[in-house]
Amino acid sequence: MAIFMWMINESSAQVPLPSLQIGVKGTTNPDEVAVTLEVIALLTVLTLAPAILMLMTCFTRIIIVFGFLRQAIGLQGTPPNQIVAGLALFMTFFIMAPVWDQVYKNALRPYIDKEISYKDAFEKAKIPVRKFMLINTREKDLALFVKASKIERPKNKDDVALSVLIPAFVISELKTAFIIGFVIYTPFLVIDMVVASVLLSMGMMMLPPVMISLPFKLMLFVLVDGWGLISESLIKSFGVFK
Repeated sequence: MAIFMWMINESSAQVPLPSLQIGVKGTTNPDEVAVTLEVIALLTVLTLAPAILMLMTCFTRIIIVFGFLRQAIGLQGTPPNQIVAGLALFMTFFIMAPVWDQVYKNALRPYIDKEISYKDAFEKAKIPVRKFMLINTREKDLALFVKASKIERPKNKDDVALSVLIPAFVISELKTAFIIGFVIYTPFLVIDMVVASVLLSMGMMMLPPVMISLPFKLMLFVLVDGWGLISESLIKSFGVFK
């Protein structure tokens, strides 16, 4: 035991341990204050990253459509939430890849190479993201928030502020997702009605129709390659294959 403790002490003495120091000190250099404020702003952006991922990308539409699909089939816990969220997340990466490539080439890479300032990088990063949101935002929803904000009417789409564009884009995505969910629900609802009518005509009122219709809905979904059709439809709805 003594030899074992000696080996631990020797190994601890040879390996340097990192130390972390956090402190607040006064300064008269404005540059140091600016750097501190930039760090605080960066940490704030990182805390808002999940909201940015959900509200400024196609993630909202995809996750809602998958939720409607699971409820329409009648599978409350299958696939699990982790699988559905993971699939929606990777589809978001796939659909948003062209946008993020432009952000990386035009804004992030030059900023890392110290070719442009962070203000210029932010302005250039907004261009492809703004373009994506404008393509998928209804003019009616955009006009609603322009009117509610009581600002001067923009002369063109490039003059629309992000504070107006983002909520308009979100409600447009919600409306589109609910329309797709209605279309998905319709065939499964027909199957439920047919099964319920057959059971009622046979006098089997105590037998739950959902128990009988579930295998038929699963068979229909598999035969038509439901996951492939829905994934392809979602991707095409954002104009990736155009």
